[in-house]
Amino acid sequence: MDQSGITPNTSNQQLVNGSDNDSATALLQEKQARRRENLGDVTFREYMTVGILCFVNLINYMDRFTIAGVLADVKSEFNIGDDWAGLLQTVFVIAYMVFAPMFGYLGDRYSRRKIMAAGVALWTMTTFAGSYVTNYYWFAVFRGLVGIGEASYSTIAPTIISDLFVGNVRSKMLAFFYFAIPVGSGFGYIVGSVAGAIAGDWRWGLRVTPVLGAAAVILVAFVMQDPERGQAEESTMKPTSYGDDLRALVKNPSFMLSTLAFTCVAFVTGALAWWGPLFIYLGLNLQPGVAISKESVSFKFGIVGMLAGACGVPAGAALAQRLRARLPHCDPLVCGLALLASAPLVYLALIAVSAHVAPTYILMFLGMFTLNLTWSIVADVVLYIVIPPRRSTAEAFQILISHMLGDAGSPYLIGVISESLKRSLGSGDMESPSMSVQFRALQYALFVTCFVEVIGGAFFLMTTKYIVRDKQKVDRAIAEAEAHGSEASHSQAQEENVPGE
Repeated sequence: MDQSGITPNTSNQQLVNGSDNDSATALLQEKQARRRENLGDVTFREYMTVGILCFVNLINYMDRFTIAGVLADVKSEFNIGDDWAGLLQTVFVIAYMVFAPMFGYLGDRYSRRKIMAAGVALWTMTTFAGSYVTNYYWFAVFRGLVGIGEASYSTIAPTIISDLFVGNVRSKMLAFFYFAIPVGSGFGYIVGSVAGAIAGDWRWGLRVTPVLGAAAVILVAFVMQDPERGQAEESTMKPTSYGDDLRALVKNPSFMLSTLAFTCVAFVTGALAWWGPLFIYLGLNLQPGVAISKESVSFKFGIVGMLAGACGVPAGAALAQRLRARLPHCDPLVCGLALLASAPLVYLALIAVSAHVAPTYILMFLGMFTLNLTWSIVADVVLYIVIPPRRSTAEAFQILISHMLGDAGSPYLIGVISESLKRSLGSGDMESPSMSVQFRALQYALFVTCFVEVIGGAFFLMTTKYIVRDKQKVDRAIAEAEAHGSEASHSQAQEENVPGE
């Protein structure tokens, strides 16, 4: 069996070079001609399916960031410091990334509807149950269980979209799907703090998403469409062994380079999401005549992040769609240039925060806007450079790498660098560092994100060298598999029609 996961006698090198199989080429051209390239061809049930996936993704990220919206109350309730408060997110991310490969394997082989319904039910119940836990350690355990449930959904959901649509329609649907991430994240901050304030108990902030999650379980289990793998591309390819899947992914340069690039995106996103509100609060309080609260800064930062994502995600998808006809390698090119543009904008925002209020939020918006241009494009790239029966595994592998090397460690790394810098900036006085020392230490530490964005941009630009070839290889592999399947069916039919002796 070759890297493509098909079993014809055609060599893998022929697939790479796109050569020598006239029947496969003709089939590929015919399939491309039949593909739906406009939203008018999308059925009502397909719209319903995408809507359900977006709804679940929205409440998924609401649940993930609700804790951040009431973090001060959580710290007071459990009498913990920043380190133990940060551990709650670390436990969640570790469980999320560790279980993602398992769900990727299952998602390529078993009913995605059942897996997703079970996963949503798990994080819904554990979020609700965790809101009643009074022991910190058990609360952390429940946050880990929430991460397991969310891993089952996030790993599989994009592959359902890939099996329903192709081309620009797929890109539009993915943009809609990933649009829910920044919006849901912003709502998480808002719902957590508002519900807690109304009820007078932060725990009620954790009881909003479970109600919505219960509705989501019903929609996924009974309404959502679960298409055949490769249905949109009319693929007949079957799953290969897990070892073959991993070897093929590692040998796929477009996948590996784009995964490393997206890891840089996750690193920066995680660092800014965790430390951004505190950093802005410290900086603004250094300005004379400025009186501002942490809650106010967190609310404004959440609004800025939500708007940046809500604008950036669809803008990235639309830009890539417009350029594809002229530049087949435009997807990683747009992502690379977006990160290279984001780096100086984030740097200027980090500089401006101690001197100007409005420019700080404007620059932060622009920096996050350009960063968010990459989200839906990267998801689209993964889906068209990997064969259909391997896509859940690819999503899981990317989740594992991007979280393990990205946002799982970036908040902690920035914190470690900041604490180290406080010693030198404060002349060794760590008992009560001044607000100025705290600000400068965190500012210098956050400069790391700018360098990481440049590295990510370089990885995306390197991907442009391979992206067209790897996409063509997948298209040809699908056509080869169907051509050989058709030949086998034809031969069997002929045998059945031969008169017995």
